[in-house]
Amino acid sequence: MAEDRIAEKKIVDRIVYWIAGILVVLIILVILVGMQYFHSSLQPYDKNATKPVEVSIPVGASNKEIGAILQKDKVIKSGTVFSYYVKTHNYASFQAGYYSLKPSLSLAQVTKKLSDGGEMSSKYHILVREGTTIDQIGDQIAKATPYSKKEFLALMKNQAYIQTLVKKYPQLLTSSMANKDVRYHLEGYLFPATYNYYEGLTLKTLVNSMVAKTNTVMKPYYSQIKAQNLTVQKVLTLASLVEREGVTAADRKKIAGVFFNRIDTKMPLQSDISVMYALNTHKKHLYNKDTAVKSPYNLYKNKGYGPGPFNSPSASSIYAVMHPADREQNYLYFVANLKTGKVYYSQTFEQHMTTNSGIQTKNKDTN
Repeated sequence: MAEDRIAEKKIVDRIVYWIAGILVVLIILVILVGMQYFHSSLQPYDKNATKPVEVSIPVGASNKEIGAILQKDKVIKSGTVFSYYVKTHNYASFQAGYYSLKPSLSLAQVTKKLSDGGEMSSKYHILVREGTTIDQIGDQIAKATPYSKKEFLALMKNQAYIQTLVKKYPQLLTSSMANKDVRYHLEGYLFPATYNYYEGLTLKTLVNSMVAKTNTVMKPYYSQIKAQNLTVQKVLTLASLVEREGVTAADRKKIAGVFFNRIDTKMPLQSDISVMYALNTHKKHLYNKDTAVKSPYNLYKNKGYGPGPFNSPSASSIYAVMHPADREQNYLYFVANLKTGKVYYSQTFEQHMTTNSGIQTKNKDTN
């Protein structure tokens, strides 16, 4: 019996040694294949290529996204190796623009050219200001590019195109697509910044860069938005109101707090910005007939957030909505002194009316 157990142990030991040996060999093979793949990816995509490839790097693209673009355009062999190489060599984010890159360049040479900036200078600049609507952005595009406002607005209604963006940025755009009665599903999602227009740049590529920038700004908030049972659409909607209602960072956070308090108490937000968007016009003064306009965007008549954003909010306004201030003060009203810019907050309608009356009286006395 003892001899049988010894024999069995020897057999088991041999099997264990064989399995261990096989595993070691496999690990070594994987390492060798990985090293070979990595080394090969550092080499030119095609060392005999002479014709350069024009590569467009959009605004807000991450290093991973840039690597994917370069691999897709057959400039480098591996976007994954590019991302690792950039990270280990401490390269910062690359400048958006057009690059003329030859597939005969090594990965190190391609990275160096990207770090030097785009080789093609932009012909025009499109300025998307904070708080501008898609309609106003259309005016800017018509002024600075060969594309007309009509073409731009048609793209904003192109559901097939928008679905490609939803597929690329599901966390960003899914909540917008879920809302009904939305005028433009990309309203609020074209981030305010200066964009370069290069000759030959398509309208879709230009808009893609604006959406990509918004995704970059919103990415740090996605988990927080989910944890707070909010949606990106709701956050950008409030941010678009905060953008136009507040000037300082402190007031924007307080105004965001007022809006959240109103929503919690099921009060309409009653923002003039929503009425003007519903009317598709700008007015210095609103009348009862204006605030009574039938539109899902009229937040005097409708409670909640409405269909969606009213303009393109800045990073500051988005931050304010994600970090509202003084909610414990239970403020439900605010009014600004248009002469001084100071904003006053109230808990009750009576306090609000008294404050408003005091501001008007004080301004008359100083005239």
